[in-house]
Amino acid sequence: MHRYDIERYLNVRNAGGADLGPDGRLSFLLNTTGTGQVWSLDEPLGWPEQHTFFEEAVSFVDSSPERAEAVFGMDEGGNERAQLYLLNYESGEITDLTDRPEAKHRWGGWDGEGDCFAFASNRRDEAVFDVYVQDRDATGDDAELVHEGDGWLSVSGWSPSDDRLIVHEAHSSFDHDVYTLELDTGNLTHHTPHEGDVRYGSPEWGPDGESLYLVTDRDSDTLRLERLDLATGEFSVVASGEGPASGAGGEGDDGREGGADDSPAKPGGDDGWNVDGVAVHEESRRVVYSRNVDGYTEIAVGELVEPDRIDPYPTPDLPEGVAGGVSFGPDGDRFAITATGSTHNANVYVVDATTGETERWTAASTAGIPPDTFVEPELVHYPTFDGRQIPAFFSVPETEPPEDGYPVVVDIHGGPESQRRPSFASVKQYLLNNGYAVFEPNVRGSSGYGKAYSALDDVEKRMDSVADVRAGVEWLHDHPEVDPDRVVAMGGSYGGFMVLAALTEYPELWAAGVDVVGIANFVTFLENTGDWRRELREAEYGSLEEDREFLESISPINNIEAIESPLFVLHGANDPRVPVGEAEQIVEEAREQGVPVRKLIFDDEGHGFSKLENRIEAYREVVDFLAEHV
Repeated sequence: MHRYDIERYLNVRNAGGADLGPDGRLSFLLNTTGTGQVWSLDEPLGWPEQHTFFEEAVSFVDSSPERAEAVFGMDEGGNERAQLYLLNYESGEITDLTDRPEAKHRWGGWDGEGDCFAFASNRRDEAVFDVYVQDRDATGDDAELVHEGDGWLSVSGWSPSDDRLIVHEAHSSFDHDVYTLELDTGNLTHHTPHEGDVRYGSPEWGPDGESLYLVTDRDSDTLRLERLDLATGEFSVVASGEGPASGAGGEGDDGREGGADDSPAKPGGDDGWNVDGVAVHEESRRVVYSRNVDGYTEIAVGELVEPDRIDPYPTPDLPEGVAGGVSFGPDGDRFAITATGSTHNANVYVVDATTGETERWTAASTAGIPPDTFVEPELVHYPTFDGRQIPAFFSVPETEPPEDGYPVVVDIHGGPESQRRPSFASVKQYLLNNGYAVFEPNVRGSSGYGKAYSALDDVEKRMDSVADVRAGVEWLHDHPEVDPDRVVAMGGSYGGFMVLAALTEYPELWAAGVDVVGIANFVTFLENTGDWRRELREAEYGSLEEDREFLESISPINNIEAIESPLFVLHGANDPRVPVGEAEQIVEEAREQGVPVRKLIFDDEGHGFSKLENRIEAYREVVDFLAEHV
C-alpha cells in the first residue's frame, strides 16, 4: 500500500455548516484555503463560489430569509470572541455588525422577514450573557439590549409571529433551562423549573407558536424528543431513544460494517439511546430528528400530523457515520444536512423531505488519496474495573502486523462530556496508513450513553475514568496484533488532562504521551479560564472553594515525578478555555524531572489549531516525535 505523508492527509477537505437560502442558494463552510470560509452552490456538485477570504476560520453562516445576504461569525486567533458580519452575496460587501472585539457574540437567528436578528453577548459583563436584537443595517452599539442575563444564555430562534424569542440557559453541561422572552414587554417566562440536573436542548418553535419541541432527559436517563405546551407547562413524549415514535423514520442497521455489535449494550442503562436534536419547519410542519446509537447517527424525517404525532417519510440515504446540522429550505420541501463517516470526509447533502431522495451537493477533496484506502473502525466494548462495558472504536492498518505487533495510539476525546464518534479524522487515517493502530475509548463521563454514565466521573470520581483507560490498554494487551511496549496516550483539551493523568497514574503502560491544549492543574485552570466558563466547569470538576484540596491531589502537575515516558505538549497562546500556562507549567516541571519533553506553542491559535499551516507543523512534529520514541 502506498504511504502518504501527514501534509497530504491534513489537506483532505471538509464541507459543512450548510444553509438553504430563499433563492435556492446553498451556503456552506469549506476549508479549501486552509480555514473554513463561506462558499455557495446553486446546483449539485457545481463549481462553488467563494465569498470570504480571511486567514481566520468562519464559524457559521446563516442566510437571510428574504434577501441575498447572510450573517457569518468569526473570531481572531482562536480567542473565541466571535464577531458577527453581514455578507452581501451580490456586491460581495462585508459589514462588521457587532464591532466589539473584546466580547463574545452568540448568533440567535433572523426574524421571519430578515429585517433584524437576535444574539447573546457578554459585552456588558464578561461573566454573563445578555440578549440583544439588532436591525440588519445597524452596527456596533446600535443593538438593542432586550434582556439582562445573569448566566450562560443563548438564543434559539424567533417565534412564528416574531414577537418572542426562545432563551436557553446552561447551568452545566447536563443542567439547562428554557425561557421565552416577549419582545414588546421584556417579560421572561421560565418554562422548565426542576430539581437536580436536567437537560433541555435543541429547542424549536412548534408550527403554532404555542409549543416548543426539544430534547430532554427530565424523566429518563437518555434524551427524548418531547413537546412542551407553553400554556399548560405540560410535556408529552413524541419520540424516545428506543426507536422512532408513531412509526417516524426507518429502522437502524445494527449489523454495521467494521464489526459493530449486532445488539450493542448501552453502558449507561436501559432507557434507549439519545435523541440528539430536532429541526422543525413551522409552515410545512415537517420535522427531522436524529438518534445517537453507540455513536452512529440514525435520521428520522416526518410530518407533525398531530401535535404529538409524527408520520414518517422515507429515510435519507446518507453515509454511515455521523450526520447533523439540518437546514430546511424556505418551503420545507427539502433540507440540507452534513454527513461524515470514518471513511467519508464531511460533505453536504440535500434531501427531499417527503421522498428521502438524497443528493450530495459538495465535493470536498480527499487530497488525491483514494477513499478506498481509508479504514473503517471496529466498534468494541471492553470490561473495566467495576464490571462495566466501555465502548471504543478500534482501528488497525490494512497491512500485515509486524512481528512484535502494531504500535497503538490511544486517542482520548475531550469534553469530558463529549463522545468519540465514527466521523472522518485525517490524523487517524494517517496513523493507520503509516502502521499505527488507533484505539478510541468512550470512558465513563462521555456523553451519548445517558446521564448516569456521564456522571460517573464527576468531582471525586474523576480518576475512575483514567482507570477505564488503563482497562482499555489491558484489553489491547490481549490482542496479538498489538505491541504492548509501544502504546501511546494522545488527547486534546480534557483529553490532554487524561493523557497527563494516565502517564502519572499508570506510567508503566506508556511509550509516550501527546498532550494538546490539556489541563495540567485543575486549580490554575479554573482560576484562569474565561469568566463566562468557570461556573460551568466547576459543576463538572468541583469548585475552588469547596474542592481545592481534591483538585490539587488529582492534578498531574502534582504527580509529575511518576512520569516515565517522553512527552510532547502543544498549545495555542490565545486559548481562552485552557490557558497556555497549563502547557508552560507541565513542560517546566517534567523537564526538571528529567523527562524528555517537546513543546510547541502557536501565537495565533486558541483552543486547538484552526489554520492549515499550523496543523501541518503541529502534526509533522507529532509524527517526528512518535518516530523517535515509538
